[in-house]
Amino acid sequence: MISRLAAAAARAFLVALLIVTPAMILPAVGPDTTQMLALLAMVAAALTFVEYVAVFPSVIEFRSAPPFNRMRFVALSITVVTLSLINRGQVIDAPLSTWLTQIGMTIGSAMDFPFSPVRLLVLAAPETAGKVDLEMISAHAGLAYLISLASILCFVVLVRLLDWPIRHGPFNFWVNLPLFDPTAGGDVLIRLKRDSHINVALGFLLPFLIPAIIKSVAIYGTPINTAEPQTLIWTTTAWAFLPASLIMRGVALMRIADLIEEKRRRAYAQAELQIA
Repeated sequence: MISRLAAAAARAFLVALLIVTPAMILPAVGPDTTQMLALLAMVAAALTFVEYVAVFPSVIEFRSAPPFNRMRFVALSITVVTLSLINRGQVIDAPLSTWLTQIGMTIGSAMDFPFSPVRLLVLAAPETAGKVDLEMISAHAGLAYLISLASILCFVVLVRLLDWPIRHGPFNFWVNLPLFDPTAGGDVLIRLKRDSHINVALGFLLPFLIPAIIKSVAIYGTPINTAEPQTLIWTTTAWAFLPASLIMRGVALMRIADLIEEKRRRAYAQAELQIA
């Protein structure tokens, strides 16, 4: 019980720290923004603590199948910290910020070709954005997209080469997939594969759809102020992280489906041997 409390408290602290990281790195953050971020950090920390301290899960998937959630959190943290340091370099001259900015601009230029997700995100910028703002968006998008692709690749390697999630023990379906109802109807195996394909397809399409949504909001509503550093950081992070997270979930669901299919095959083969 004590170890579970400590682990839940540590996770809650890390989540809260991640939310306030841009405000800690960026200079001259307003008091209103600080108060709002502090409130969001406390709410996110409380939800994380309650979820991980409970014996029975309610929302978070793959809670007992590390390092799925850890990899996603690390990728999200690296993205937020990297983009925050790039924005800090626009105000305070620092070697690390300058180096990250140069790398981001190089990657953004390489990925900024017609109909690419990076090009679409740059085109979704407000019409008032200047050349420097567009270069910053390209640098942010290039680095964030590269980190998301690297996280997907690392997870696929983990699944294929390190036998996730059964390398360290059996996989508890109910604990790790609390939102999946196996009694909802239909074959569980078919439903898992269908959900896997939907997640991968959405993960592939979202980098193209999110810029269109941002542009539509700018036309028919209030445009997103990409000149505001924190807005740019969190918008770009969401644009890159959400698709990567969906693809990783799709790969994980397909892996679980493969395990169930393999177990069924062994059970059928054993039953046939007993009959023979």
